[in-house]
Amino acid sequence: MAFVRLSNMIFYGYHGVAAAERETGRRYEVDCELEMDITNAAASDHLDDAVNYISVYKIIEVFLEEHRYNLLETLAERLKDEIKKHTGVSRVTLRVRKMIPPMPGNIEFVEVETSG
Repeated sequence: MAFVRLSNMIFYGYHGVAAAERETGRRYEVDCELEMDITNAAASDHLDDAVNYISVYKIIEVFLEEHRYNLLETLAERLKDEIKKHTGVSRVTLRVRKMIPPMPGNIEFVEVETSG
């Protein structure tokens, strides 16, 4: 098994419990780790035998921009399932960060990590 990582992808989405978050949106950062067998891809050197990183990026981009969830936990779990459904990889680990969350205090982000 091997790991392919797409790190620190930046998107804009409208997720959250507060009405303001759902109306004005927030910046989100996503790290995605794909666990898979790369034997065939490495032997053939053909994209058809590998997971296309651009496709994975697009899955994440479209999902974050087209869906709206109250909880970051729901967003992360459903996004993980969407990536697995479209790529067929063995395991996906996601870290989804909501940047500058609307809460008291000085905080850079809130992050949820899920894998499966």
